[in-house]
Amino acid sequence: MERHGFLAIDIGATSGRAVVGIIANGTLEIQEIHRFPNRFVDVHGHYFWNVFSLYGEIKKSLTLCKKEGIPLHSIGIDTWGVDFGYIGQDGSLLSLPRAYRDPYTEGAPEEVFQIIPREEIYRLTGIQIMDFNSLFQLYRAKQQNFAPFQHAKQILFMPDLLTYMLTGQAVCEYTIASTSQMLNPHTKQFDTELLRRLGIAPSLLLPPIMPGTKVGRLTHRLAEELDIAPVPVVAVAGHDTASAVAAVPAIDAHFAYLSSGTWSLMGIETPHPIITEASMQHNFTNEGGIDGATRFLKNVTGMWLLEECRREWEKQGRSYTYPQMMEMAKSADDFPSIVNPDDPTFAHPPSMSEAIAHYCRTHSQPLLPQTDSETISLIFHSLANRYKEVLATLKELAPFRIEKLHVIGGGSRNELLNRLTARATGLPVIAGPAEATAIGNIMLQARCAGQVKNHKEMRQMIADSFQPEIFNP
Repeated sequence: MERHGFLAIDIGATSGRAVVGIIANGTLEIQEIHRFPNRFVDVHGHYFWNVFSLYGEIKKSLTLCKKEGIPLHSIGIDTWGVDFGYIGQDGSLLSLPRAYRDPYTEGAPEEVFQIIPREEIYRLTGIQIMDFNSLFQLYRAKQQNFAPFQHAKQILFMPDLLTYMLTGQAVCEYTIASTSQMLNPHTKQFDTELLRRLGIAPSLLLPPIMPGTKVGRLTHRLAEELDIAPVPVVAVAGHDTASAVAAVPAIDAHFAYLSSGTWSLMGIETPHPIITEASMQHNFTNEGGIDGATRFLKNVTGMWLLEECRREWEKQGRSYTYPQMMEMAKSADDFPSIVNPDDPTFAHPPSMSEAIAHYCRTHSQPLLPQTDSETISLIFHSLANRYKEVLATLKELAPFRIEKLHVIGGGSRNELLNRLTARATGLPVIAGPAEATAIGNIMLQARCAGQVKNHKEMRQMIADSFQPEIFNP
């Protein structure tokens, strides 16, 4: 029996992991073989990603695959969006990539709007305004005479940069490029006029390629160092959310998705971008998906409130497992107060529990939570209510009827929140797979290898391999 192994390197802003997918007899099995931290480096008040450390972790992942006797057909890399590295004329990396949390872009959008109005930038790109978008990073780098910007031949977004380090081949993958606020979502090419008006050379950006494209192979030098074959590297959906949405096991187009974790992303897949006055007012964004699709979505605060409360409680000597917190929430299910998780109050307060209490006092909520159980219950009910609100807007903007909500990512394991979300939205909630990002990454490699023909077959294999849990309203 022939077995095909695909290595997904899935790197988020706080951690990364290597997951192997094995396809045999028409089904997919996955195994996490390595997990590693990812933290930006603070140098004189500026934040950088240690891309050489990430490169080392990828090499370690390949070594572990060899040690465990896993024959690899290819490798694919996905990461968070917007950040990039500068490449010099000689092909060298000119500096560590700046991290999106670096404060150097604070105030940049307002300065750019003096040159190009906010409404025009949204109309040209369909991307919500956030000060760390790649457009504003490049604008600020030019303004500050940042030496790597001045001497760069091109920039490579994070998954493309790591692919370049593995293969020596420079590419620009479409889904990760779409997060930059420099791409025209209709032409799926960079808007050169937008860049020129801000003094940014369009030549810094390579023409985008679509996910599922083979980039090259590991360099011979790297393959010899690791004593492995020069495995092909595939440009998968480089943006992690794009890979996750590719793994939604949907049977038709009439669904919304919720990629649920510390932060949640709720949206739909459409063949064309949705760029209207209403979509701009509601701060929806149009990002790239596989096969040229658009991921029309909104960022929603997810489990951030609970994770911050949990961290606070641990400092006070009260530690809870997730199963314990589920039971605690159920014991206070009738607690009547709720908050808006997306309120700026909860962005990064010194004390999340105090921020919740303050919100309840200033927004005329019936009660202030007095126990940890009531706080957990309030958070879950508030999230479900927020999902209901965002979904209602999404239904108004969507070009088709939304009949179900697919919840993917780590939050799909949260049975209580899934039940509350089904109750609040009035839609069936189909939960899983939890490892959607890695699975989407793997399946795009499988499609490149000819193991599946199209997105429909990808989703069918995922549905056959991972049993979702259904929560009816």
